[in-house]
Amino acid sequence: MNVNAVRSFAATFVTDTTNPPTPRHRWLRRGRFDLVEIADVITALICFAVANSVLTQDNAHRGHQLTGLVVLLAFVTCAPLALRTRFPLSAWVASTLAVIVTSAVIPSAISSGYLAIVAIVSGLCLYAVTVRCQPRITIAATAITVAGAAILDPGSTVAAVFLIAIPPLLGTVVRVRRSGERQLAEQELRHSGERALLEERQRIARELHDVVAHHMSVIAIQAEAAPYKTADPPPELVESFGDIRASALAGLTELRRVLGVLRADGRDTAPQPGLAELDALLDSARSGGVSVTVTSSGDPVTLPEGVDLSAYRIVQEALSNAMRHAPGSHVQVQLAYRPDALALEISNEAVLRAVPVLVATGERAGGGGNGLVGMRERAAMLGGSLDAGPTEDGGFRVSAVLPVSPPEDTT
Repeated sequence: MNVNAVRSFAATFVTDTTNPPTPRHRWLRRGRFDLVEIADVITALICFAVANSVLTQDNAHRGHQLTGLVVLLAFVTCAPLALRTRFPLSAWVASTLAVIVTSAVIPSAISSGYLAIVAIVSGLCLYAVTVRCQPRITIAATAITVAGAAILDPGSTVAAVFLIAIPPLLGTVVRVRRSGERQLAEQELRHSGERALLEERQRIARELHDVVAHHMSVIAIQAEAAPYKTADPPPELVESFGDIRASALAGLTELRRVLGVLRADGRDTAPQPGLAELDALLDSARSGGVSVTVTSSGDPVTLPEGVDLSAYRIVQEALSNAMRHAPGSHVQVQLAYRPDALALEISNEAVLRAVPVLVATGERAGGGGNGLVGMRERAAMLGGSLDAGPTEDGGFRVSAVLPVSPPEDTT
């Protein structure tokens, strides 16, 4: 006999299902215990007690000495009920085989109260098969159950058909409802991901438009005007500036094409914020439950667009984390204008039950956020640095240094 065929046949009774067990509602679980499985075990014990009593009485009336066998038959008839949640098809097969064996050993049992126990156990197992197993398996199991009822008790075939049809109908309703809920949850998750992707693409498009496209336009204009700043410029110089201008315009065209792909629509072209809008950002943070003070040192200068935007975003992210994880704390924002860089420091004091900002960024406790990673990437993109970590008094500090001019290449 082919071993693979045997394994495939055996696996059908365990794994041939379309869906794994549906997670229980919270009120159906108590820690590691599943209340439905506990109810199945209790029901199986009750059915076993009734079936054993019925079979024992029938055995005694007929003068048979089959006490041990009666207990065994009652057990194998009801035990599958405790397994129907985890192995529905195996439980139904076991209960069906138990009824067949019992009817062969004790034929009179089918005409007694034992039949009611069989109906309960087989019906619950058939319901589990309908909810979990593939439709073809459900149809086959239902047909076999109806045929078996007709053979064991031909006089009650019509009533048996109606009774046997109830569990598959209820299981089908539950299966369709769960399938709809699962599809709806998957659609919501997919739409949420698509929405987040579109928002991120719009943000990238805005920053490319306001920073990179502006510089490309300035390069093109300056390359066009440069030859006129010198009297009788050499033709080679004019040609070189012309090439520079053509390259800048070509790059600008390609950039606009990329922006067209990134943007969901062409209306989202508002300028990006900078430190000039810092007061509005601080007011928003104060309304969010934290007190903020700002100190500035050095001579404020006009910052490059990339530095200005990155500084604003770093302060924004740090304040957002403080509002989320240390509400009611005091946040100190320090700006230091240096000749070659802008230094930022945002620190919050420790508060009762406050969670460090680091937790929100996914660096601890297995979180999934990207706030701290995003701030570091912004600083690294400009050739700067960013440090973040808890303070000795239980607070949290974010400090960054952003160069105001691009780093020179070393060769």
